[in-house]
Amino acid sequence: MVMGHEPSGIIKEVGKNVKNLKPGDRVVIEPGISCLQCENCKEGSYNMCPEMAFCATPPVNGSLCRYYAHKASFCHKIPDNVSLEEAALTEPLAVAVHACTRGGVSIGKTVLITGAGPIGLVNLLTAKAMGAAKVCIVDIVASRLEFAKSLGADYAVLADEKVPEVMAQKIVQTTGHKFDIAIECSGVESSAQLSLLATKSRGMVVLVGLSKNVYSSLPVSDIISREVDVRGVFRYVNCHPIALQLLASGKVNVKSMITHRFKLEDSLKAFEVAHSGSGGAIKVLIDCAKR
Repeated sequence: MVMGHEPSGIIKEVGKNVKNLKPGDRVVIEPGISCLQCENCKEGSYNMCPEMAFCATPPVNGSLCRYYAHKASFCHKIPDNVSLEEAALTEPLAVAVHACTRGGVSIGKTVLITGAGPIGLVNLLTAKAMGAAKVCIVDIVASRLEFAKSLGADYAVLADEKVPEVMAQKIVQTTGHKFDIAIECSGVESSAQLSLLATKSRGMVVLVGLSKNVYSSLPVSDIISREVDVRGVFRYVNCHPIALQLLASGKVNVKSMITHRFKLEDSLKAFEVAHSGSGGAIKVLIDCAKR
């Protein structure tokens, strides 16, 4: 199967019925094509479409190739002042826009983010852009936390306690408070537990990270007794245009997240670097253009 679901590129050809795009236009591809006919699609929740065809999700091939054909309505023009490299981060940024919107991030809110990988980092940038007063990010890797601070994190806390209750206490002691909103980006069950425990009563927890395991030990009694709202996030819906606007306006700057670049022929090495995190890898780009 061909990998890849975060592409930007330049249009080579368009179909005869395409009116909104032309050869030479720079675009980002929203990698999921929904049916646009089912109840979910008609209600505007096309990310819930049961017939969704999503890049690099079996049996659909991805976009890691020199040429890729995609439905015009899911191609978004890149603003003139945004580079193709920056635009390649539109897809994860759209995830963050959806997560922060679902979580109700707004001016004055305090936000906890668990996981300082690429998704956690773009959530940090987006929360700040949406007006969050204080953002705390938690991770097990100290270098990732240092990078998060360079992006504007108010607090960066090393997750060196295995017991969620103890770790939640450490975060509260460090920051002086619990949080209005927690955004869980690691996909680790203990981090989901931590997010709930470190959120204020009647606060909001947003689960973004996907886990291969079923969450079996979430503190349900705590959710009930403190009326903590828990929301899931699955990809995004109508978020790519907002993500591009954030990039174009300068409210979100992702340039420093791009740490490594590889040619298409070196894709295996690119995946190895992304997986290992060697060389301080954050976001690894693959240039598919033929030079």
